[in-house]
Parts: sequence; structure tokens; C-alpha cells
Amino acid sequence: MGMDRLQRADVIDGKAFANGMLEKIRADVGSLAQTGAVPGLAVVLVGDDPASTVYVASKHRQTVAAGMKSFEHRLPAETTQDHLMALIDRLNHDPEVHGILVQLPLPRHLDPNAVIQAINPDKDVDGFHISNAGRLATGQSALVPCTPLGCMMLLKDRLGEDLAGLNAVVVGKSNIVGKPMAQLLMNANCTVTIAHSKTRNTADLCRAADILVVAVGRPGLVRGDWIKPGAVVIDVGINRIVEEEGKPRIVGDVAYVEAGHAAAITPVPGGVGPMTIACLLSNTLTAFRRQQGLPA
Repeated sequence: MGMDRLQRADVIDGKAFANGMLEKIRADVGSLAQTGAVPGLAVVLVGDDPASTVYVASKHRQTVAAGMKSFEHRLPAETTQDHLMALIDRLNHDPEVHGILVQLPLPRHLDPNAVIQAINPDKDVDGFHISNAGRLATGQSALVPCTPLGCMMLLKDRLGEDLAGLNAVVVGKSNIVGKPMAQLLMNANCTVTIAHSKTRNTADLCRAADILVVAVGRPGLVRGDWIKPGAVVIDVGINRIVEEEGKPRIVGDVAYVEAGHAAAITPVPGGVGPMTIACLLSNTLTAFRRQQGLPA
């Protein structure tokens, strides 16, 4: 119902953009396949978290559809840290595997940081390794976390390549979205503010933003009057709420129907979500090219 009540804001169609990306990736992989080499993505799932199981199945489908090799490693929930580290080590040394992704969250007894840091940074297609975070922070060529990378592509598609001087506000400071998003915007010469749970005047900061990226996981946190007229709003939140009639619905972190005065906004679902998986495959292709000494 939100769509038709949105007054003027353009709806940024992440699904269509991601489909275009996937077509390009498929064509690239097809031409690489003629030389005999194909990118390979290994996904490791420990335990049977329902959401993670759905994500992993979807990643497998998309990887195969793009013409890449998909290596799935499903381990029981009681897998030990040593066993998991030994698997990562094997994948690091496997020449058919160009990208490694360990699906988070891991069961409680496992240390996710140790696992992420054990991945070869050149195969770290999630972009979480400290070496990739450091490269991104210092403006060097890095594998960038998929969600902020997708957000940046949507922003540049909307606003053009040159974002220099624009005021950007990122709400949320997670290592997975908020921090790398801020780095990407800074590298694009935006003036960047990060707001988080301890920020005192979040609404006022948001009102000054030409670009507003919200990634906190709180349904409808950002109200319409927090948004500057003509701003571009990227809503990363994916929240499941139950409506009065008992129907579940997926909503973002922005009060979507109040955002009609924005220039453009990503819907939830159908905005940032589809970009994340497309960027995962894009990162796998980039990692493959770098490992093969091909231009990225």
C-alpha cells in the first residue's frame, strides 16, 4: 500500500539494478569460461539457523545461475573451532575457490572474529577481514562489504559518479554496514556524519543530509520530518513486524509513506536487499580476476 501513497519520491528499484548487474556478471563469467577458468565461491554454514539456511540456498542458486562454481559446506551446530579453522585453511589453499564466505551468525561457542581473520583477505568476498577494512579506510583497493557496496552503486546511479561535497549522514555504526558505508562516502569526497544510539541530535543531523543511509534494524525509526526535501534515502533495514490483523510484513528503518518529499528512496523489500547478493557475486568475480592477474 505504501507505494501509491508516496507523493513524489522516485522509488529506487534495487531489484532491477541487481538483475542488470547479474546479467553483466553472467556474460563476464561466460567469456572467462572460454579460457577454461571459472570463479568459485565457497559458502560455509554452521548449524541450521532458519534465516541463514534460506540465505545460503539463495546464494547457491544465484552463484550457479551466474555460471560460477558453488561449493557448499554445511557443518553441524556442534562443530569445533579447530574443525572450522581447518576447513578455512583448506579453502584458502584450494585453487578452485576464489571467494570464501562464512554465514553469520555462528553458534555461540565459536569465535566469529577468529574465523573471519583466518580467511585469506584476497578471498574474503564479505570484505570483513581487518586487512580489507584497513585498505578501504586508507583508500586502497579492497574487497568491500556487499551491502554498503550495493548502496554506493545505487547512489551513484541516482546522483552520478561525482558525489563530492554532498552532506551524507549514516545512521548506524556497525562493522558490516555503517562504518564501511561511511568510508565509501568519504572516499567519494562527501562530508560524512555517523549517528548511532548515543547520538544526541539524530533528527537534526538527518535533516541536513543530501544523502541519508539508515542501517540500524529499528522499524520506522526515521520519520518523514527527519528527511530534507530532495534528499536521497537508502534504507538498509529489514524488519519483520506483525500488523494488527496478525499478518507479518517486512518494513525498513524509514517511515516510508512519510518520505514523499525525498527525491528518491529505496523500498523495503526490493531496494538494498537484492543488491547485496549481486555484490557478493561481483566481489567473487573481482577476487577471481585479481588472483588470476587479470584487470579488475
